[in-house]
Amino acid sequence: MTDNTITWQVKMFIFLIYLSSANGQVSYSMPEEMEKWSFVGDLVQGLGLDIKRLKTGNARIYSGGSTEFMEVDRERGVLVIKEKIDRESLCGRTSPCSLHYQLILENPMEFYTINVEITDINDNAPSFIKKQFRFEISESSITGAKFVLESAVDTDVGVNGLQSYSLKPTNNFILKLHTQTDGSKNVEMVLQKPLDREKQDQLTLVLTAMDGGNPPMSGTAEIHIIVLDANDNAPVFTQAIYKTTVTENASKGTILTRVSASDLDEGSYGKVTYSISNSMDRVSDLFQIDENNGDIRLFGEIDYEKAKHYQINVEAKDCCGLSDSTKIIIDVIDVNDNSPLIDFMSTSKSILEDSAGPHHTLHYINSNIIHSVTLPACSGLVGSWLLLGSCF
Repeated sequence: MTDNTITWQVKMFIFLIYLSSANGQVSYSMPEEMEKWSFVGDLVQGLGLDIKRLKTGNARIYSGGSTEFMEVDRERGVLVIKEKIDRESLCGRTSPCSLHYQLILENPMEFYTINVEITDINDNAPSFIKKQFRFEISESSITGAKFVLESAVDTDVGVNGLQSYSLKPTNNFILKLHTQTDGSKNVEMVLQKPLDREKQDQLTLVLTAMDGGNPPMSGTAEIHIIVLDANDNAPVFTQAIYKTTVTENASKGTILTRVSASDLDEGSYGKVTYSISNSMDRVSDLFQIDENNGDIRLFGEIDYEKAKHYQINVEAKDCCGLSDSTKIIIDVIDVNDNSPLIDFMSTSKSILEDSAGPHHTLHYINSNIIHSVTLPACSGLVGSWLLLGSCF
């Protein structure tokens, strides 16, 4: 091949023809926390292969991830667990939680898709970040007054996740639950019978959070109430829901919005302070609120590719424990901050430039998709780039 021919080919338009090909696929389901080398699925039966083909084809699986949780047992023709899997560490609250693999066979090269769903077991009990809550509540508080409680956290999902709360005793208070759009539950303590400081100046209640596992698991927290005098109005937010937007590259300290609540009481009884009451996610690490004026500021770094929306639960509280709550919905606006990423795996094969055959076909995997490229017999390989041009 002459230097002029190489120069001419380098200047040509480089193109790739992507042909997605797959011979079959199979899906399995397994619970989390299974022991190492446990059986996952029969590849021979599921894909219609035989053990001899798995051996001669050097069968292996590829996921593109940093940890390979599965492995092919070629002697038995089955898929087994290589590393114990904790569903909560792998997927968090995302459901279903699945692993996706490509089964690769050589001589000839074949590709098969394997999907494995990791199901949840009830291995986590609901728990409260704080084990004790303290409220100072006026004896003049009216029936129906609400007091926001911190939600419990349960990393399990579905029926094994947090399902309900209970409160004992219920002489003066009952619980009220509010299901959010993301499925979580906010819990409030509601006064159903007036307090009388002269009869009882302190109360101790037990809040219990329960999941739906079999058997169920639970966690508790104590609520200590000191009964005070003379504050007969609770703060009230001007809006039940606030909405705002923020670009993902916004600088730390950016003011996103301001919430406002008013209290009809005067003096110290009418002073309102604000706080973020989220406990189940990283909201408090990313956003801060000015406790005096209700300004919401960006405190951490946000990434549109990781989370497109945030919900901040805000509590307004007066000096004596009366409170109201609202929520802020924040939509993250994407900016062009990510370059394209290619996850490339290939198999090598030498091709003579004067091969007699009319064409050669190369196979490779790009971002877990199988591709094929057909070359003219005279095509050459320069470095790591495939140059296709006219043959001379």
